[in-house]
Amino acid sequence: MTEKKIDFTVDYKNLKIFEEYNTKDFKFPIVLSSPHSGKIFPEPFLQNTCLSEYDLRSSEDCFVDELILGASDAGIPMIAMNIARTFVDVNRDKIEIDDTMYFDKNTPVDLLGSRRCRVGLGVIHRIVSQNKPIYDGLISYKEVQKRIANVYEPYHKKLKQLVDKCVKKFGFCLLIDCHSMPSKICNIMNETKPVEFCVCNLFDESCPPQISEFVANKLSEHDYRVEFNRPYAGAFITFNYCQPRKNIYTLQLEINRKLYMDEFSYTKNTDFQAISTHISEAFVSLGKFLLDFNK
Repeated sequence: MTEKKIDFTVDYKNLKIFEEYNTKDFKFPIVLSSPHSGKIFPEPFLQNTCLSEYDLRSSEDCFVDELILGASDAGIPMIAMNIARTFVDVNRDKIEIDDTMYFDKNTPVDLLGSRRCRVGLGVIHRIVSQNKPIYDGLISYKEVQKRIANVYEPYHKKLKQLVDKCVKKFGFCLLIDCHSMPSKICNIMNETKPVEFCVCNLFDESCPPQISEFVANKLSEHDYRVEFNRPYAGAFITFNYCQPRKNIYTLQLEINRKLYMDEFSYTKNTDFQAISTHISEAFVSLGKFLLDFNK
């Protein structure tokens, strides 16, 4: 990265940060989150990146919000990010800041505490897939703080409100954080059938095993290959929102993109609706199971 300074401002007044669905009438003790499905790029950001919008979208969990919408329609509250992950990543700790990216941050460079920062995937991404840099110079730390205040914070404020509301009504909440995974990652284990769903529970730390096993079994009924904690075990939301002493549990679901979309054209395939139905039915069945689980 050069010493070029990239300085721009974003008007956040007209940006709708997230969508919320069925957040008033909770029928089940579940909250759904889709933090990486956003596809809106603020125009000043697009004008100051060295990548095309096509390349920037390679980090996006395309259509995940739509895949799980049927479960929300059935009575499960959901929040889905509108703003693209490459602008600010709400599934990171806001202190995961890569000091080497900024021309106006005076604190000493210290990346030892964050592996994600070291590889360029902190709360503000430095790269997209195939190690392509997002910027061709240094950006403003002050501008990044505005991203966090105006995009990151509102998402987590709403998500926490939904979790608290769920606990207040049911005495229990399972937060399911929903993502997609590139098919090439699902094939790296060199086995006959690629991983199609990954149920991530921080190696049985984020929720009772009966819950994650229930989800896996429901998906397996449709002959999907379901794995636990590989290739992923869970990220910031899964870890940070889990509070067993308060009856708050978390689960991360990863979906192989090849199941439901063309990864090169960012378009849905003919199996999209079937995949969506299977996921939504699994979540609703889980909701009914949880109504009895916490009694």
